[in-house]
Amino acid sequence: MFRSYSYQMYEMVHAALAPARAVTDATHFVFRNPWNPLSNTAIGKNISAVAELFERMTRRYGKPTFGLDEIEVDGALHPILEDVVWSRPFCNLLHFVRPDFPHAEDQPKLLIVAPMSGHYATLLRGTVEALLPYCDIYITDWTDARLVPLAVGAFDLDDYIDYVRLILDHLGPGVHTLGVCQPAVPLLAAVAIMEAAGDPNVPSSMTLMGGPIDTRRSPTEVNKLAERRGVEWFRRNVLHTVPFPYPGVGREVYPGFLQLSGFMAMNLDRHVNAHLEMFNHLVEGDGDSAEKHRDFYDEYLAVMDMDAAFYMQTIDKVFVQHQLPKGELMHRGQVVDCSAIRRCGLMTVEGERDDIAGVGQTQAAHDLCSNIPESMKLHYLQLEVGHYGIFNGSRFRNEIVPRMRQFWAMIDGKPAKAIPSAKVLSAKKPNGAKKTTADKAVLVSA
Repeated sequence: MFRSYSYQMYEMVHAALAPARAVTDATHFVFRNPWNPLSNTAIGKNISAVAELFERMTRRYGKPTFGLDEIEVDGALHPILEDVVWSRPFCNLLHFVRPDFPHAEDQPKLLIVAPMSGHYATLLRGTVEALLPYCDIYITDWTDARLVPLAVGAFDLDDYIDYVRLILDHLGPGVHTLGVCQPAVPLLAAVAIMEAAGDPNVPSSMTLMGGPIDTRRSPTEVNKLAERRGVEWFRRNVLHTVPFPYPGVGREVYPGFLQLSGFMAMNLDRHVNAHLEMFNHLVEGDGDSAEKHRDFYDEYLAVMDMDAAFYMQTIDKVFVQHQLPKGELMHRGQVVDCSAIRRCGLMTVEGERDDIAGVGQTQAAHDLCSNIPESMKLHYLQLEVGHYGIFNGSRFRNEIVPRMRQFWAMIDGKPAKAIPSAKVLSAKKPNGAKKTTADKAVLVSA
């Protein structure tokens, strides 16, 4: 009974805190106003910092935007436009259009399959930002399940695989694909099914990063929890019904607020320390450090609901039964045979300190794809990075991206062209500082 109404209780608590948020927001404004003589005093700074932290910790964070506006190449600015080129109820395919960008016709077309694991596709903003000067990028923008009407039907792992296949058919042959974390399994399965069917739109390559291909290798606490609890425990404890007035009222989901609780609990001490540091930065007037904190948590605290069918199938088939590496994964009555893949290159990337997908879990794809020629395979272990460092941050930009570009160029049989002095310019904030995500992972590493 309690589980049935916990989503409603969460909504009621959020609504009940609305007046307190309004008061603290006004207090923060008053004590930050330079015309207030108390704004420069110790007590004024402390009151302002407490008010801001309370408002941020009780706020609901909406879906972020990518905010990538321009690419600067040798002093010349080239606009970036977002265009939805394919749409289904649970996903939009975004294309980052670069009009008049130099050498665009010689650059690879890249499909980034973003994870459906609680956060929005904008969590990969740093990934997109680092690759935009070198690729024609498309990315899956998954829909918050609570916004999808129940009449549309459920969304499960089979549907996810179907969506990837439909997107690849839409983009046509010659596409390179990038699966970050959770999508590694459905992307690999989709390509295997396409190869078995002789589909002409099989992608040129797959790059799988920190994905749970075989979680029996170097199991992490996340993997052990799934096996220890079992499927029924998750069914009883984490699934809830979307309440009114959301469009998806009545849909069974794994709610974003529960996912966020799990994310935070994994590294609670780091999150507490990060907020304490932000408080100190606000009191000391260190605006730059406080702004980095705001940027990171604006993204990190924005979460979405997942359809219960997809979540439960992923837990069961990927983390408990290990069906893909065992050769037992079925898609609509057909066995997913990764050995059928012959025409698609395979690159895997892992992080030495990854505590989500342990070392060896993604590399397992090479054993499964036994008929891909060795000349079309590459594995890379990035030292001294955790899970987020695989696809974001300085090591990703400086060490992983060049290897990915070289791999794609090798698959295409042509050299990777250099783009001198290329830089992506993000949307500006009111204070004039450009919004970047390259160093967000320094605050919290899940």
